[in-house]
Amino acid sequence: MGTITVDLNAITANYQQIQSITGSDCTVSAVVKANAYGCGIAPVAAALQNAGADKFLIATLPEGLELRSIIGENPTIYMLGGFDPENSDLYTAEKITPILNSIGEIENYAAFASKSDQALPAIIHIDTGMNRLGLEKQDLVKASEKLDGIDVQYVMSHLACADEKHHAMNEAQYETFKAAAETFPNLPKSLANSSGIFRSPNYHFDMVRPGMSLYGLNPTPETKNPMQPAVTLEIEILQIREARGGETCGYGATHRFEKNCKLATVSMGYADGFIRALSNKGALYWKDYKCPVRGIVSMDLTIVDLSAVPENELPAPGDMLKVIGPNQSAGDLAVACGTIGYEILTSLGRRYNRVYKN
Repeated sequence: MGTITVDLNAITANYQQIQSITGSDCTVSAVVKANAYGCGIAPVAAALQNAGADKFLIATLPEGLELRSIIGENPTIYMLGGFDPENSDLYTAEKITPILNSIGEIENYAAFASKSDQALPAIIHIDTGMNRLGLEKQDLVKASEKLDGIDVQYVMSHLACADEKHHAMNEAQYETFKAAAETFPNLPKSLANSSGIFRSPNYHFDMVRPGMSLYGLNPTPETKNPMQPAVTLEIEILQIREARGGETCGYGATHRFEKNCKLATVSMGYADGFIRALSNKGALYWKDYKCPVRGIVSMDLTIVDLSAVPENELPAPGDMLKVIGPNQSAGDLAVACGTIGYEILTSLGRRYNRVYKN
């Protein structure tokens, strides 16, 4: 099959780099949702904790429960997905701090807090232009009047276009957030995601929330990646075969060979996160030789062309081709099929063997 190697030292170095950029007055909360972006929440969270992280963000309650079992009772866990009244007792029992995204959630959480003998922690999320989650402008004053029993830790928003350096929406959201946050005076603020951290110190406020940058994805796509690569992926060759000129390969016969060539079939397909959009577009690497994907990526198998490899250097069944590594990052693979590195990493399936360095 294949092997994903996760370099925990690289992840912790990326965390420490972000902390050095933002300074000691700004908290760095590590985003470990989606199984730490496909890297494995248990080893990643433990490594980050050892590096000094004591605040984490997840998306769902099950993720929060899993994370709490890993990091112990003291670190803070913020849950992006809001407050679920049906499971209210789990928030206090497992010390999970919800990020409240609407008037309804604030009302439900305040009602739950009224039954407690102490104020309960939360973050208030303000929408500044994404139209996804968060309080709308007309709800801000009403929300500020419904916080009895709620210990608001931060007010936050989320940048929509920070990966585009000169996008006008970045500064517009910053100004909107500053104005909206005045409804909740004297509270710490959080705005910046990974890309936002690198765009302007103004976006740092009191807490930043890096995700993709921790795992080695490039937060500044217009420049060389400032982060250390953290993930490599190699995949096993199942069979070497020769295709004749005029023959086709794969479902739908979408690629026809102009001349005889050697092919390798590898044990990886869209069920493993090598997404179907890479059909006839992506590539794998043998040593430093680029081996293009030929035909449609199927559920469990992908065919690559070995024409670039000299005859005396051809691989054999059992050898491993590089999918993500020195020749090709997750971001490069994403560009090849018109998606983003997030999707590549979080799609990596359960059938790979995961190895953790350091």
